[in-house]
Amino acid sequence: TTGKKSIVLSSETRKELAKQAKATKEERRAQIDERHKYLISRLADGIGLSEQQVEEAIISDEKFQLIEQFFTPSGLKKLLFFYQDALQQKSEASLRSDGSKNSLLQKKLFITMGSTEDFTGICTFFLRTSDKLITASNVSQEVDFGMFNCINGNILQGLEFFLSQIMIPALKSQQNWGAVKEGLKNSQIQDFLYSVDKFVSTLSSSRQNIEDKIQLTEVDIDVYISNLQNPSDYITAG
Repeated sequence: TTGKKSIVLSSETRKELAKQAKATKEERRAQIDERHKYLISRLADGIGLSEQQVEEAIISDEKFQLIEQFFTPSGLKKLLFFYQDALQQKSEASLRSDGSKNSLLQKKLFITMGSTEDFTGICTFFLRTSDKLITASNVSQEVDFGMFNCINGNILQGLEFFLSQIMIPALKSQQNWGAVKEGLKNSQIQDFLYSVDKFVSTLSSSRQNIEDKIQLTEVDIDVYISNLQNPSDYITAG
């Protein structure tokens, strides 16, 4: 008798939870249409998973409803996915004596708002270009896809690469600038591109400065100040 106990869900409860989860997933799977398939295809190509794996991850995600909010008129402007190591529960049924669950790190694709989870892997994103209803016929025109990599844990480096190697070359090769007929010859467009170049340069400098930073370690000073009684003790402690 070690005093430690395992909290185990009853067989009936486990079956009911599994049944509910399966029903939810099948309900979501039935909602998958050409719009979802477009997103799934882009995600699969971007992070190197099969479309079946991406679909399974999406319909299992508790934030699945954000996709529908992204499709609605004047809906969410962005839809983010992280693909990175995340704690996965070994068992949904058993708990340790302290109430914590057995877990391990595994690669996971999940929907996020980008404000609660730490970003340590690959970020893929979809951006709306208008407030129109996103339909099967216009999803490829109204939704832009992009991604940047932070697998090494350096977000600044990932953003710098994304901007310098992807976005800036794409902008500088852009022929259609809407109402600006002169395109790249327009002074405002040139000023904009100059500002983006300058931002990337500043980003690069900031990253290099951070990488060269001095790491300060905490020191336990109690042993030095606990017995201070006279001026000579202060000198010794110093």
